[in-house]
Amino acid sequence: MSHALRTLATGVFSVQRSVRALKIRGQRSRSDAVKDGQSQTFDESLLEFLVCPLSKKTLRYDERSNELINEELGIAYPIIDGIPNMIPQDARMIHKSGATEKPTQS
Repeated sequence: MSHALRTLATGVFSVQRSVRALKIRGQRSRSDAVKDGQSQTFDESLLEFLVCPLSKKTLRYDERSNELINEELGIAYPIIDGIPNMIPQDARMIHKSGATEKPTQS
C-alpha cells in the first residue's frame, strides 16, 4: 500500500471512530436531526448575496411557504433544511401578483 493511500485510509478510520464516539456520548449529528423531522431555519442574511440564477435579480424570502421568490419571473425556489435549492428545474411557477396587461388590438 502506498504512503498516500495508507495516510488517507488512516484519516478515514479516525473520522469514523470520532463519529462513533460522539454518538456514544449522546450528541446528535445533523443527519439525526433531519431524520427526526426537525428542520433548520433559513438565515435571511443570505439574501444579501443570493440572486436568481436565471435573471440575476434579488430574491424575496417567503416565510409561509419557506421559499425564495423571484417576483419578476414568477418562480419560487424551495428551501430544504435551511439550504436554498437554486436549481431552475426544481423551481415552481407562481402566479404574479397584480393585474396583467392585455395586448391591444390594432
